[in-house]
Amino acid sequence: MNERLEDGQSSPPWPDVLDRLHPVLLHHIANTLGWPDLRPLQRAAIAPLLDGDDAVLLAPTAGGKTEAACFPLLSAMEQHRWNALSVLYLCPLKALLNNLVTRVDTYAQWLGRRAELWHGDTAESRRRQIRADPPDILLTTPESLEAMLIGFTTDHGHLLGNVRAVVVDEVHAFAGDDRGWHLLAVLERLSRITGHPIQRIGLSATVGNPDALLTWLQGSGAGMRPGQVIAPDVPIAGTAASSIAASRPAGEVELDYVGSLDNAAKVIAALHRGEKRLVFCDSRRQVELLGAALRERGISTFLSHASLSLDERRRSELAFAEARDCVIVSTSTLELGIDVGDLDRVIQIDSPSTVASFLQRIGRTGRRAGSSRNCLFLTTSESSLLQSSGLLALWGRGWVEPVEPPPNPRHLVAQQLLALCLQNHKIGDRLWSAEWNGLTPFDGSAEPILRHLVDCGFLNEDSGLLFIGPEAEKKFGRRHFMGLTAAFTAPPQFTVLLGRTEVGRIDPTVLTEERAGPRRLLLAGRSWQVTHIDWTRRRTFVEPADGGGVAKWNSSGIGGLSFALTQAMRSALLGEEPPVRLTRRATAQLAGMREDTAAGSVHPGGTLITRVGGDVRWWTWGGYRANATLTTTLSGLADQTQRPTDAWLRLREDLTPAMWRKATAGAANRIALPSVDPRAVKGLKFSAALPLHLASAVVAERLADLDGAASLLGHPVRFDFRQ
Repeated sequence: MNERLEDGQSSPPWPDVLDRLHPVLLHHIANTLGWPDLRPLQRAAIAPLLDGDDAVLLAPTAGGKTEAACFPLLSAMEQHRWNALSVLYLCPLKALLNNLVTRVDTYAQWLGRRAELWHGDTAESRRRQIRADPPDILLTTPESLEAMLIGFTTDHGHLLGNVRAVVVDEVHAFAGDDRGWHLLAVLERLSRITGHPIQRIGLSATVGNPDALLTWLQGSGAGMRPGQVIAPDVPIAGTAASSIAASRPAGEVELDYVGSLDNAAKVIAALHRGEKRLVFCDSRRQVELLGAALRERGISTFLSHASLSLDERRRSELAFAEARDCVIVSTSTLELGIDVGDLDRVIQIDSPSTVASFLQRIGRTGRRAGSSRNCLFLTTSESSLLQSSGLLALWGRGWVEPVEPPPNPRHLVAQQLLALCLQNHKIGDRLWSAEWNGLTPFDGSAEPILRHLVDCGFLNEDSGLLFIGPEAEKKFGRRHFMGLTAAFTAPPQFTVLLGRTEVGRIDPTVLTEERAGPRRLLLAGRSWQVTHIDWTRRRTFVEPADGGGVAKWNSSGIGGLSFALTQAMRSALLGEEPPVRLTRRATAQLAGMREDTAAGSVHPGGTLITRVGGDVRWWTWGGYRANATLTTTLSGLADQTQRPTDAWLRLREDLTPAMWRKATAGAANRIALPSVDPRAVKGLKFSAALPLHLASAVVAERLADLDGAASLLGHPVRFDFRQ
């Protein structure tokens, strides 16, 4: 490619797919970027994307997916003379958008085009400029796109009427939760504005069912528009599901047991001096405690998590990208493709809950020539050691979780009906379903939800037209209905201010819990003493303190481990070793766990039911959702007041093998949805716009694991009753 561009040599006698890219792009790829060729994914994406096909592009982290999408789309932009805003680039995180916009804009400028950024932190003055003079590419979030549609200040036709293609980065992060349903619904409404189908391109590093993901991304166009999975660097796993799984990357993975977070800090401080280390934790509290412990040991440490202020995160990420001998401690906010420079090491505290997450994290290393991918697991408890062993065993099998949208998003159907009324001011009571082009469940099947919205005053009805009613104004009208643009209910947090500078946000219980002595917070890896609390505006003012700060955030969501991971943990107790290097500490601890606990909780011949005194437990190792499903299904045997665990559920004290056989005969054919705590229903965003029974059904269906429960009911059961 270099020779042909630089020396003016004629094209070879056979056609090269690179020749389909715009020549100015080819020139800059060779001379500005200095690339001798494109990567396999980038080559493979050129023809289908230029032909207008929908696609899911799969490649490991840092595999060049952004360029694989942008280069063909920029060439199409010139070839077909697309004008105004023609490409949307959607990301799940604002930080990822901030990281990408300069790169995408650079590529656009090579062709005299431009890219702009629009999200919740974009100043209104900049938004006005974008509305007046739209860029060719707009990087944004689905929530900001929804806000454009329902906002009174945006001319939809002028800004969005020429969109031809949408790139969805980290598409798996959308598809697995309600943001994915929201994204699909908004894209269908957008296509009504443009008057034509919009090409959809998803980018992902790790996914276990890419064909299903492509079908999902195509929305109402599935089966009618051409589409393909493009994954030249990702091997096809030989599974019954014929899924593509990211195989084990070459590299070094080590599993250690350190017993406490303080010991983890000691190990990190002692190892890999002079190297750049990225440490992942799976809670904000762990990030804060570990960050403070590393700083106490003189380690140059930076922090990143969602409750830190934007400026605080940017300072950390910029400083880390430019430093060498340092550590950045992060939650999953740095798991996605945000660039923090060349890394030497990834360290995982305890275990992520999915193989896909682990693959994202290990993929942050090995990007430099001569370096390899690596990850050191430092587990702080026996349970996290066992979980890590199970997760790494799944990884060793080449298995990755399938991405499955949550079932029956009826609450988002209600949200979309309200949002559509805001967008169009009024809608026809017989024509509304056409706005989503027949996409289920936003089609005519949503009529009962529409009737409920009318009956309860969320929508008013007059002469065959529907428009926003007083109840919608009351529930969602604050700040021009901005609450309608987010698919999740965020727990209330207090903003922490040092003077006028925002440090971040904390859980309000830190300010209300009884505690001796001065009230101190731990945030951004530093302790702060509270000087004043503004309860009305949810603000707390602080000053630096020498120590003693408390970090706490309440988590939302159901939680719990999957059936596959918990089953792998059972296999680890039965002796399966993950294909990684285990330290002597980890080996000894696992051996002790197998000797001390396995006899009472696992058996190679099937699941165990044990009795110790009056405590009767069924050791299913099925995961929280399967166990919750079994608790309701076996209502005559299981304790209905319990909160099931990942490993076991409690049964009635007087259980006998005969009672068990009678109660479980045919139970796999009558599995029931789990019972639902009313507090969980209140945590479902927009549940107020649904009938209570429908909102409860949404939560119950998401809590259930019907397949896992049926599988466990089919397993042999052994009884180990000790008096």
